[in-house]
Amino acid sequence: MTTHHTLESIDAGGAVREAAEQAGAMRSDRRELLRRGALVGGGAVAATAFFGEILSPAQAAIVNGKRSAGNDVAVLKYALLLEQLESAFYLQAVRNIKFSVPEHEFFARVVAQHEKDHVNTLATILGRKAAAPPTFAFGAAVTDEKMFLATSQILEDTGVAAYAGQGGNLKARSVVIAALSIHSVEARHAAWVRYLLGGFAPGSGDKAPAPVAFDAPLTERKVLAAVGSTGFIAG
Repeated sequence: MTTHHTLESIDAGGAVREAAEQAGAMRSDRRELLRRGALVGGGAVAATAFFGEILSPAQAAIVNGKRSAGNDVAVLKYALLLEQLESAFYLQAVRNIKFSVPEHEFFARVVAQHEKDHVNTLATILGRKAAAPPTFAFGAAVTDEKMFLATSQILEDTGVAAYAGQGGNLKARSVVIAALSIHSVEARHAAWVRYLLGGFAPGSGDKAPAPVAFDAPLTERKVLAAVGSTGFIAG
């Protein structure tokens, strides 16, 4: 039986939500939401506003080395965007691919549920500060089984490095705990897909589930640049 992550299991005492509230994450701020393009045409995201201020590496919202309630919320919003991308990727793959290998389908379905749970939890924590997801276009990555697995490895490795890159920017202990609870699951996903891609055998090199002793973290700017270069975000 698969255990799904929920807001209650990650934030049983409500401490994460309280930290977000203290930073204004649950406060209604229509002007900022409109300025960022999160309320456009029935919930769709305006590409120019959204990408100009949220996805642009030059205008990354997180202040490196600064620990504050506001910065915690910026990290949570950044994490939500990455989880929205991953969730959409896996859900579309499950819908579109006729898997030839049962283990591949099992991986896709389990991870799809995990990513959906991550999105729901982060969105609930952020409340009115949670941006609607952009429109994604994954192309053959969600229709071709082999391309799906290869893309999954890239996304999972990037996600692990992205969470690791924010550890030093978090202030509230509750937010640190929440981020770590997701980070470890993303690392399991990365190892799992690497195993499926042949990393189970001696001599698999960098395809091994744990190829190195230490992973390098990635900054927000580098991750957003990588996400933008995929072309997966359509508007």
